[in-house]
Amino acid sequence: MTTAKTTGKPSSKQKLFDAALRLIGERGAAGVTVDQIAATAGVAKGTVYYNFGSKDGLVEALLRHGVDLLAAQLRRAEAVPDTESSVETLVDGALLFFGEYPEFAQLLVSEMWRTPGQFHGTLSLLRDDIVAIVKRVLQRHADAGRLCGVEVGTASAALFGTLLVVALDWQTFQRQRSREEVRESVMLLVRGMGRGKR
Repeated sequence: MTTAKTTGKPSSKQKLFDAALRLIGERGAAGVTVDQIAATAGVAKGTVYYNFGSKDGLVEALLRHGVDLLAAQLRRAEAVPDTESSVETLVDGALLFFGEYPEFAQLLVSEMWRTPGQFHGTLSLLRDDIVAIVKRVLQRHADAGRLCGVEVGTASAALFGTLLVVALDWQTFQRQRSREEVRESVMLLVRGMGRGKR
């Protein structure tokens, strides 16, 4: 499986994504300036303003770019014919992405459920995009009789939330665990959803 990062020379967008994530992970979004992000990315401050208009514009673009990368990783699961393997591929893809970008998981957790949040509208749409991918994979799981007693929409939101929090916990407190171990723990939860009332 390829990594979530692009190969070859990174684009300015990718440099800004990596720099902003690193700084936000260290200091929080409020504690980071455009000057710091531009300097860390190795681009001129004017380039940031030209492309994004403001720091808020950069953070919003950062959220969109990160979710695009995550969605591309998760969509691989839709091409896997076996239903159990497709769920495992989905879980592994999410863990791979969040393992590479733990700061992005931190940003999503801190901003997604903030009420009211500055980026709530954008994050609602982005969340819907991700949950829709999860739902398509789990619908196949349900159609195969492996999601008994759990409504697919609820299971999809639950799995996305679980992956986000488990990945953050893994990267923050349990770095000694392999991705395979974490994936198998999540898969035990998924398999447990299939043991409901028939």
